[in-house]
Amino acid sequence: MATEKKQSTFFKNIACAGGAAVITVSFIHPIDVVKTRLQIAGEAGRQTKQYNGVTGVVKSILSEEGASALYKGIGAAWMREASYTSLRLGLYEPMKGIVGADKPGAGFLSKFLAGALAGGIGSIAGNPFDVLKTRMMANESAESKGLGHFAGEVYKAQGIGGFYKGIEANVARAMILNATKMACYDQCKGFVKSTMGVKDGVKLQFMAAFTAGFFMTCTVSPFDIIRTRLMNQPTDVKLYNGFADCFMKILKNEGPLGFYKGFIPIWSRFAPTTCLQLIIFEQLRKVSGMGSM
Repeated sequence: MATEKKQSTFFKNIACAGGAAVITVSFIHPIDVVKTRLQIAGEAGRQTKQYNGVTGVVKSILSEEGASALYKGIGAAWMREASYTSLRLGLYEPMKGIVGADKPGAGFLSKFLAGALAGGIGSIAGNPFDVLKTRMMANESAESKGLGHFAGEVYKAQGIGGFYKGIEANVARAMILNATKMACYDQCKGFVKSTMGVKDGVKLQFMAAFTAGFFMTCTVSPFDIIRTRLMNQPTDVKLYNGFADCFMKILKNEGPLGFYKGFIPIWSRFAPTTCLQLIIFEQLRKVSGMGSM
């Protein structure tokens, strides 16, 4: 009976995480499109548009591609969230149990490890949809091509392996992202509750999630741009030989600040995404009969 209850709770947690993620990305996706366009701008070895910051990207998209282009790749984004995010959020608590981070007095590092493990597993499941989403968002032509077109293009040129382009960068990014996100959120909730007397609820969740969003941006930005570059490589040309090669080429051609291209839109995406995602996740858990994280 206890085993059945644990299994039920486990799957409820995964479902709540996936639901929260899909709802959130529906609102946040345009920011992701802008971020991706900034990250591929000025890439050595291929012709890309040059933009004058966030405003320049938005103006260019609206005038040349239309408002609907801000939702390029939304289908792949929903699939990504239903796989990747449902696992990286939903597996955090089980991973805490495995590494001992659920014990009283558990430190930040054990929570960081639990988040990293959950993030790594989720990223492997979601990588194919991440590749398709990145390609669809990076498509700068006025013609809006569907998910099937990009999937067929990748498979024809590179086979199944094409859907796992950038897997090293994606796993590394997901581990750092989820570790920072969940550990900071968990730690901040405890800190705010104990020092400021804020009770469990939306206010506490928002304060903890907003703080976690900022630290996520700082740790994830370099991994995010490397992942974007690797996933958006042309199907007929190999610009980078993996994670390390991409890292060195960005450093050589664009300097250290090249790793922080699109920092503002990344933060603009992470802050509301983290807040909405975690608050909705907590509320869905409550409705499903589970307690707060």
